[in-house]
Amino acid sequence: MSPTTPLLVIGAGLAGAEAAWQIANRGLPVRLIEMRPLKRSPAHHSGNFAELVCSNSFGSLSSDRASGLLQEELRRLNSFVIKTADNCSIPAGGALAVDRSIFSKSITEKLSEHPLIKIERNELKKLPEEDQITVIATGPLTSENLAEDIKYFTGIKECHFFDAASPIIEGENIDFSFAFKASRYDKGEADYINCPMNKEQYLRFRSELISAEQAELKDFEKESASFFEGCLPIEELARRGEDTMRYGPLKPIGLWDPRWGDLNDKEVRKTKRAYAIAQLRKEDKRGRLWNLVGFQTNLKWGEQKRIFKLIPGLQNVDFIRFGVMHRNTFLESPKLLHPTLQFRKRSKLFAAGQITGTEGYVAAVAGGWLAGTNAALLAMNRKPIVLPNTTMIGSLINFISDIDLDLISKHKNSFQPMPPNFGILPELSRRIRDKRCRYGAYRDRALQDIQITQSSIQESN
Repeated sequence: MSPTTPLLVIGAGLAGAEAAWQIANRGLPVRLIEMRPLKRSPAHHSGNFAELVCSNSFGSLSSDRASGLLQEELRRLNSFVIKTADNCSIPAGGALAVDRSIFSKSITEKLSEHPLIKIERNELKKLPEEDQITVIATGPLTSENLAEDIKYFTGIKECHFFDAASPIIEGENIDFSFAFKASRYDKGEADYINCPMNKEQYLRFRSELISAEQAELKDFEKESASFFEGCLPIEELARRGEDTMRYGPLKPIGLWDPRWGDLNDKEVRKTKRAYAIAQLRKEDKRGRLWNLVGFQTNLKWGEQKRIFKLIPGLQNVDFIRFGVMHRNTFLESPKLLHPTLQFRKRSKLFAAGQITGTEGYVAAVAGGWLAGTNAALLAMNRKPIVLPNTTMIGSLINFISDIDLDLISKHKNSFQPMPPNFGILPELSRRIRDKRCRYGAYRDRALQDIQITQSSIQESN
């Protein structure tokens, strides 16, 4: 491969956008191929890059939380996507949330303006030749043609699970005689709208969810209809038990409306506390659009409108986007990938993002950063890096590329997407009982090691 031959990045989602930028920023030409809007996916609505199809939140900003630590590591590694998210952020308590329209438009414009990035709008149906350095970042909604070719290349039937997006409503007609603004435990500003329910309202809401009509799955989706446990539809949560939603997206803990009385009065707390609370998170900077947090769903649109309007405060709202559900595809990465994100069978082929089995927006960005960086290093005849597993990004990538292969073989589809979490980090040198202090120690160790990594990369450039 000639030094001037462009590196190929397939897919311009979060991972592909990050990978293309990291390659180009090292002075190497990139061909970035995106099939949208020529060919739509089941969940995307536009042709813009890095479109957020589910929530608009990247998770907690606090670096003693798993997603927050991963964000901070990526900031220190000069992540293009995380920097853009910071610049497009909107108030969301202690979370990094963005105006999704401004965010994806900004990503698209910056990549389009980069002199070393050539953008091609078409569907790539087959993997390129072996001598072409390539990053596959097509995400969980990889087109059928390319997915079939990847299946043929790997010799392994790819895994499937189902993911779903929450509805978005217009905030103008939210009834604040029922609803109130607050963040849980009063962390940050009062950036969430909270809709409290009493027991009778909650039980009726649950009953309607359980009996509601589901949207019919397409034939190819029915073949492997299993849910990812980290992103269950609200109606599936309702079916799993009377209190399941109250311990999930409708938990009332840490939320209090001053109109109920004095929070410090035990009797008031006991009699006035809400039985369940549905939360809404801001979708845009102006606060006109709001996302029903944790309400990913596969209900028919008419059923969504009917049932979600049972929530106190939402009886008169207009729906801007209904929830949708779609099949996701991901690789059996432990059998296929090195911790560098190179395929074991082909060193010039990398995978990044949710197709590798990492879960969440920030994890997708992290995979894009590593695959793009390593693809560039390989093109420059330098050794690809393996990130230390003491960092969140390193532990996440190492996990998906180095878990128990015997377990995978024994239990069909036992490998499922993994979100960032402290449970995959190696133990500390000394035991710390207090969870907050322990997470803080994980953070300090990770950020120290990520800084060493960044310094070593800079020295090799």
